[in-house]
Amino acid sequence: MNRNDPKLRIDELLARIAEADLAYHRDDRPIMDDAAYDALKREAEALRAADPALGAALDRVGAAPSGAFAKIRHRQPMLSLDNVFAPEEFAEFCARIRRFLNLGPVPLAFVAEPKIDGLSISLTYENRRFVRGATRGDGAEGEDVTANLRTLAGLPDTLPEDAPDFIEIRGEVYMTKRDFLALNAGQARQFANPRNAAAGSLRQIDPAVTASRRLSLFAYARGAASAKVADTHWDYLRRLERWGFSVNPLAERIAEPEAEEFQRSIGERRAALDYDIDGVVYKIDDLAMQERLGFAGRAPRWAVAWKFPAERAITTLRAIDIQVGRTGALTPRAALDPVNVGGVLVQHATLHNEDEIARKDVRVGDTVELQRAGDVIPQILRVLPEHRPAASVPFRFPDHCPVCGSLAIRPAGEAVRRCTGGLSCAAQVVERLIYFCSRAAFDIDGMGEKTVRDFHARGWLESAPDVFALPARAGEIAALEGWGETSARKLVAAIEARRKIPLARFIFALGIRRIGEANARLLARHYGSYGEWRRQMEAAGTIGSDARLELGSISGIGPSIAEELAGFFTEPHNRALLDRLVAPLAIEDEVQIASGGALAGKTIVFTGTLETMTRPEAKARAEALGAKVTESVSKKTDLVVVGADAGSKAAKATTLGVTVLGEAEFREMAGL
Repeated sequence: MNRNDPKLRIDELLARIAEADLAYHRDDRPIMDDAAYDALKREAEALRAADPALGAALDRVGAAPSGAFAKIRHRQPMLSLDNVFAPEEFAEFCARIRRFLNLGPVPLAFVAEPKIDGLSISLTYENRRFVRGATRGDGAEGEDVTANLRTLAGLPDTLPEDAPDFIEIRGEVYMTKRDFLALNAGQARQFANPRNAAAGSLRQIDPAVTASRRLSLFAYARGAASAKVADTHWDYLRRLERWGFSVNPLAERIAEPEAEEFQRSIGERRAALDYDIDGVVYKIDDLAMQERLGFAGRAPRWAVAWKFPAERAITTLRAIDIQVGRTGALTPRAALDPVNVGGVLVQHATLHNEDEIARKDVRVGDTVELQRAGDVIPQILRVLPEHRPAASVPFRFPDHCPVCGSLAIRPAGEAVRRCTGGLSCAAQVVERLIYFCSRAAFDIDGMGEKTVRDFHARGWLESAPDVFALPARAGEIAALEGWGETSARKLVAAIEARRKIPLARFIFALGIRRIGEANARLLARHYGSYGEWRRQMEAAGTIGSDARLELGSISGIGPSIAEELAGFFTEPHNRALLDRLVAPLAIEDEVQIASGGALAGKTIVFTGTLETMTRPEAKARAEALGAKVTESVSKKTDLVVVGADAGSKAAKATTLGVTVLGEAEFREMAGL
């Protein structure tokens, strides 16, 4: 791999991670295994560790909900978990906790629970009655599967009197191996594994279909609640059991030094279990400590998933296909002889880029070793040269676009070769339109890849604004083969329904490089409205301007992302396209998560050394209360919190007349 340009490499990694998230969380049709997915995440995390401005999109969770179900916004976000794979990585996870809380070398207390490979759900009880249930979705909003969940025998309809008036209980819907085999034996369509079977069964339009399939449930986590339930996670699990929920019987309360032995023990018992697991989740037992630790982007600081080793297989590589993405990137993919790896039939593998092909000397006809640990496109670990055909020749990466024939160039030091055709390249135009209509963006039912390609070929779609001109072609669409008046009417209704869209989704849908879902949410939350965001982005085109400094100081954005945004808005054709696009739309202002309290909506800068908490803990607390944390002081800063040895930021705050608080004053405002 070429590491000379980490910005380009992390863009490539994040694009593949996002594609895998959509396939796994939304479509229940994974395109890569856990091993390949985890490898992508670990490489991207390593790049971000070297430059924190990179890769804020790593903080995204899951994928946008499908349009087949009504949507439910989670009262408290459903986040994901960071992964570790070895004892030393788990030790570093524990060390990070101690550093964050400024603890001594005392061992930590955990609850260890086998990590069920199913579908994450949130169950809401009001007045102790089950009222609704939702999938994880994108972490903030999931699919309403209440009717289907009511068919589960293991889900209590009511809770006892000692339960809070309002509570969200999180868990995992899964299918046992026994029930999975019975299901596949009785139908023509074969599910690849129990996880896919469980997800597909729960997400049926007809609840009767769900009821006909045996699904199980383990409860294991807290959401929002109107009253305290327990002081420790262990006691919370015991309370769930008393309320009638199934809790994994293999869960144990352990001390930090016991984790490695517990991991080994569960790994040895894994094959004999009647349900699939892919690791063990370790959670800090003390709930007060969990609250202090809070979350970092998409994951809690107080829990981690220790994953099992990947599975491997041997097969033959039959072809290397070159795919062209919306930014013109040429991405190689291996076409393989189908091989069963861990119960999943694998036919494709990622080849990353031309440097990776050259480094491993991958050739058509080679026998290769694959690695996977779940349900995604695996990676090729190595070539077995002893089985290489005598007539084999090194693969020559194309220097012209396979779609439009334009020159494909690779600037010195960059890892990706890109087509120079721009909007004259049909692949790039179509991929951008597919991206714009996708579930995570405008989420237009009926505007899938096949439809977009067809309408583009007919000359009806050249850019995003053309999507909202399609209702005028309803008659022409109805006349197309395979459509009809009903289908055309549904498509028009889907397009019209998306004329109103949240600001974060709109920003994401524009497809600006480096702006994934997480960064789009950061920008929407910071600027609040489309008008303010656009004004500030256009002003940020001037290097050194207040707008440019403010953009670069947003925690999680950084200078490289700010450069991409400013560059987008300096192009006249981009501004003209935006003018056309927003004209028929109603872009909703961002609603702040925390609407009350002294810190809600405030822009805060921390400087100096705090005494009662670390600075990361203080930042996390402020953001949880609805504040915006930035790294530099400007006229728009509301509060500067100073600790010991505060330097130039405190002085600048005084000069600008910004309110300066001591640590004790901040704690009081934060309710600590």
